[in-house]
Amino acid sequence: MDSYDLVIINGLCVTAADVAPYDIAVKDEKIVLLAPSGSLAKANTKRLIDAEEGYVMPGGIDSHVHLQEPSMFGKGSCADSFESGTRSAIAGGNTTIVAFAPQQKHVDSVLTALADAHALAKDNCYCDYGFHLLVGNPSPTALSEFPRLAQSEGVTSLKIYMTYVALQLRDNEILSVLLAARQNHILTMIHAENGDVLSWLTDQLEAAKLFAPKYHVNSHAPMLESEATNRAIALSSLLANTPILLVHISEPAAALRIRQAQTAGQPIFAETCPQYLFLTRDDLDKPGFEGAKCVCAPPPRDRADQLAIWTGLKNGTFTVLSSDHCPFRFDDAETGKKTSVTQEHPVGRFRHIPNGLPGIETRLPLALSARKLTLTKFVEVSSTNAAKLYGLYPRKGSMIPGVSDADLVVWYPGKKLGEFALTNGMLHHDVDYTPYEGRTIGNWPRYTILRGKVIWDRDGGGIIGEKSFGKFLEREKSSMNEIWETIEEEGPFNVEAL
Repeated sequence: MDSYDLVIINGLCVTAADVAPYDIAVKDEKIVLLAPSGSLAKANTKRLIDAEEGYVMPGGIDSHVHLQEPSMFGKGSCADSFESGTRSAIAGGNTTIVAFAPQQKHVDSVLTALADAHALAKDNCYCDYGFHLLVGNPSPTALSEFPRLAQSEGVTSLKIYMTYVALQLRDNEILSVLLAARQNHILTMIHAENGDVLSWLTDQLEAAKLFAPKYHVNSHAPMLESEATNRAIALSSLLANTPILLVHISEPAAALRIRQAQTAGQPIFAETCPQYLFLTRDDLDKPGFEGAKCVCAPPPRDRADQLAIWTGLKNGTFTVLSSDHCPFRFDDAETGKKTSVTQEHPVGRFRHIPNGLPGIETRLPLALSARKLTLTKFVEVSSTNAAKLYGLYPRKGSMIPGVSDADLVVWYPGKKLGEFALTNGMLHHDVDYTPYEGRTIGNWPRYTILRGKVIWDRDGGGIIGEKSFGKFLEREKSSMNEIWETIEEEGPFNVEAL
């Protein structure tokens, strides 16, 4: 009789394609067998888990996570280290994250930024991890290093900004990055907001003495996002349809422009986040400084906009649902949200409130509890598509015997857990609040399993993994929709063809 390291019986297995009852056998960190439900109940195994007809899914992949980054936007400093951030990730059902290696404007080399991120993450992660390179200075040195990023460093994605003085690239710089990324099969993520208009609106609001957190929404008017999204798509089109991914889309007009480009056959991908599904601008309009807890960029929009974003997630406009976990402590006047509070501005000054929300642990429970996505769509946008988009499939994001890592999340069956109100005290991040305080949750990961090892057991000790178990993942080029194969058929960018 075969022996296994772990067997999960009586589970309702959910992938991006199917829902079916199977038992799962794991050996040497891989899924090795999917068998009829109940057939492995007496298997020779080191550990047996009875899922009791609960859902068993590929481990969550959170592909937009900010951890332990240097201060680039004033006094604000990231509240979560790689240790606390990945600890929170596994408690929320995530087995892989992709964080950022930030290159600041005064640094020429992207490889230096990558080395700095590696030094912080090594032996400090509870889950597996990769890096996106955040390009703040597309210098000749940086662009010359792109081949090494993709070929020997396992980094096949990068992020650029169209806003924020500390990181904003001009259109000519964006084109240079896109061209170098295209030549090296690197996917470019873009934060699309018009930074110049943002600065102008902020100045106008302050001139009118409008400083409170709620005016952050006014400074990030919807047009900033839709205009920049259209411009990013236009720049991609200029370079013979170079693939891009628009991150954290909040605004229906931007989503519509993305949908139009996708329908026209352009390789345009998009991401949205829980803050645009569960929060609205009203959450920033709370007494005193309380609204600062929900200050992020782009900001949450109106209720009607929220419904439109759900529609985009259902119909495929959005490829992935990520957290954009960007945590700052609230009651912290040294490095947190209250750095913007002064005697002159007792309810803060919105332009100086650190932008970002914690959400790495709540992403999956919130989205599953909402019951607005089919189970297969939930797995698709929370795990499988991220694996494909960022060069991890089918090792991650799937349940293919002999191929996929045994990264799994086991949920509670039916109503066994019961509904409960979310509180920050339940969470494992290093942040003093959650913007989703009081939200009703209908399920939570019962077990999180990384490469066959149980690292989260909600009823048996909580976090039982070690912070050094997470491994760095060298990623391949994106396999989403065979985008690079299509580009190779079309040939290199030719300026004479314009």
